Order: sequence, then C-alpha cells, then structure tokens
Amino acid sequence: MKYIEVDEELYRHIASKTEHIGESASDILRRILGLRVDSIAQTEPETISHPSLEVNKDVVEAVVEPKVEQIKPTSDFIGLIDADLLAAQKGAVGRFLFILDTVYQSSNSQFQQVLQIQGRDRLYFATSKDALLKASKSANPKEIGKSGFWVTTNNNTAKKRTILSEVLMQFGTDEEQVAAITSKI
Repeated sequence: MKYIEVDEELYRHIASKTEHIGESASDILRRILGLRVDSIAQTEPETISHPSLEVNKDVVEAVVEPKVEQIKPTSDFIGLIDADLLAAQKGAVGRFLFILDTVYQSSNSQFQQVLQIQGRDRLYFATSKDALLKASKSANPKEIGKSGFWVTTNNNTAKKRTILSEVLMQFGTDEEQVAAITSKI
C-alpha cells in the first residue's frame, strides 16, 4: 500500500463520492477512474505465470501477513453513551461534542464520512480548525475529542440536532435511536 498527500478540497471531493460505509479511498478512486473495484477479491492477488519469475511458494507464505478481519462499525450508539458523563457536559455544545466523540471512538476508521455532511453554503466538519474558519469566520470550531476532526459549534441547538442526526444516519443508526440520542443535546 502506497500513501499520497492530497489537499483538503480534493480529499473532501473523494470522500463525497463514498457510496457505502467502509469504502476505502482506493475503491472510490478506482470507481471514479473506471478501474476494477473489487476489494474483497483483491485479498488474493492475481497470479501471472512466467517461468523466470517462479518463486518457492513456502517462502512466500511465510512472508505474507495473516488476514485481519475488518471490524464493522456499530450503529447502536445509544448503549455506548455514558449518561452520567453526558449529563456532566457543559451546555448543548459540550453534549454535542461528547456524543460526536462517542461516535468517533466506536467507529474511528469510518469517521471521515462526516466530512460529507455540509450545508448549502456551510461547512460543518473539517480536519482542521483553519478549514472551518476559512469557510466561516464565525464557525467557532471545536475539536471532537482528540480525533483530529473539527466541527462548527455556532449553530443553534436545533441545527446541532440535525447535524448529529445526519452523522448517526450515515452510520446506519435507526430513526428511533437517532431521535433518542439527539434529544439529549
């Protein structure tokens, strides 16, 4: 696996093309570029027969790392939210950030999906404070725990609930749980 750096705008564009939870950036780019997208089948590399490149299979198997099962993020967040800690948070902003941090803690590898949640002319989430301030000087950005993700907090409580609802829906949370969780802000 190779890594490349991309600017914030390009990253948001790629993330906005996500079609399902757990889709990797490689799969998104392969789909956009019209290349074969088959991440499950790629666990076994295709072999090309070439006599001069034949290797001892026993040696190769010793070097290959064991397959790690991907953990599916939870959509049952209501059971993860500590009611006492939530009640101890200061105001709606504190409760909003606490719930977002709980979602991050349980699904951190998938959390970049929140970058897709935007208003018509507003950016709600970013990976830096400066990105939110650049989009709106009055954003009052706050970091979500120690996640590296930032959220705009100068919205009214109703808008915070709407944003949180969108986050929870992206993780497959049912409507009943979404309503129960957002009412706690």
